[in-house]
Amino acid sequence: MLKYNLDALNLLATPVWVVSPDTETLLFSNTQAQKLAAGRSLNAMRSGRFSAVAQKSLSMYLPCLQNQEDVVEIWSICPFGEESTISCRAVLCKLETVGEVLIFEGISGSTTAAALKASRSSIYRSRKQGFYARFFYTTSAPMLLIDPARDGLIVDANLAALRFYGYDHKKMCQKHTWEINTMGRNVLPVMSEIANLPGGHKPLNFIHRLADGSTRHVQTYSGPVEIYGKRLMLCIVHDINEQKRLEQELEYAAHRDTLTGLLNRRQFYHLAEYVLPTVIDFCVMLVDADHFKHINDHFGHQCGDEVLVELAHTLEANSHSGDYVFRWGGEEFLLLLPDTRLDAALDEAEAIRMAIANIAMPGLPGVTVSIGVAHHLPNESLDTLFRRVDEALYRAKNNGRNRVQAA
Repeated sequence: MLKYNLDALNLLATPVWVVSPDTETLLFSNTQAQKLAAGRSLNAMRSGRFSAVAQKSLSMYLPCLQNQEDVVEIWSICPFGEESTISCRAVLCKLETVGEVLIFEGISGSTTAAALKASRSSIYRSRKQGFYARFFYTTSAPMLLIDPARDGLIVDANLAALRFYGYDHKKMCQKHTWEINTMGRNVLPVMSEIANLPGGHKPLNFIHRLADGSTRHVQTYSGPVEIYGKRLMLCIVHDINEQKRLEQELEYAAHRDTLTGLLNRRQFYHLAEYVLPTVIDFCVMLVDADHFKHINDHFGHQCGDEVLVELAHTLEANSHSGDYVFRWGGEEFLLLLPDTRLDAALDEAEAIRMAIANIAMPGLPGVTVSIGVAHHLPNESLDTLFRRVDEALYRAKNNGRNRVQAA
């Protein structure tokens, strides 16, 4: 139904991608977009070597777009076997069949880049007088003037930029943008795209390298300017390192159990919706600590928490590459084993059971686990699968604990 509704977009010469902001799933791309992408996924285009975005998560754009702010990303595409760039403007739209979607439209270039290249013979020389000089040198935000025609040379920097990067003025103006940007020379095609963008677009995020070798997450707004008859690019830099750290902590907390650091139940259902449909075979393993209430009652809850952390470490250490380990709740853990048959899952479960039984923790009691294992059957719902693995775990408990039982 969705494709039928959007087929008219194939008549456009402009590339168009329709994306779900919540799941970041590519719902539709028109013929022109498919030619430019050349088989690349949405994630590959947004995170390619020439890519620059303002937000890692597309859902973060929703408040901006609802307030009619202009959001532009620069993507890496590969239409002729050679990687290049395209600027894409995001628009928020509501489709009857799926709800809110982001429509990314490729933006055609303007004459700005050609005008900038035409200034190759002109050499910028800073001045200390006039409105521009007072604005540039007294602004508290780090600001750089860049000459794209001279390989991205930084031709001027205000006092705030010198303090931020840790260079004196002479040294700063010997640097090129690709020397302070961790993208290296890959940033030059991005600069060319930025030179074509209209004013007012959302700033883009980069990682810049300072004089002492450390790096900082920055958000930069860049745009073409004409100063003293010279066509340059003005770059305003905002330090967002602390913001990025907080975002990473929040993202980690959203996906992880706070005590053990394992993936949480919410993350399992996310994988179940977007990863498991692509997997041919998988098994689940439900692990439950035996007599855990006894540990809490006789040794205290702090001791019980230490036992849970040790269990989590042992599960991760003895699971196979590609497996997912979750804190399911209380003293229960879940392992998701993609591309695994039942016999292999049972062997892994037995190895885990033995490893846990052999844990020796100074000052802590020994612990054993009971494990239920189930192989997903064709067209089986998750509810049915979990009912079977629960029953297998119950049988393992009922048959004496410290054992593995298949569903």
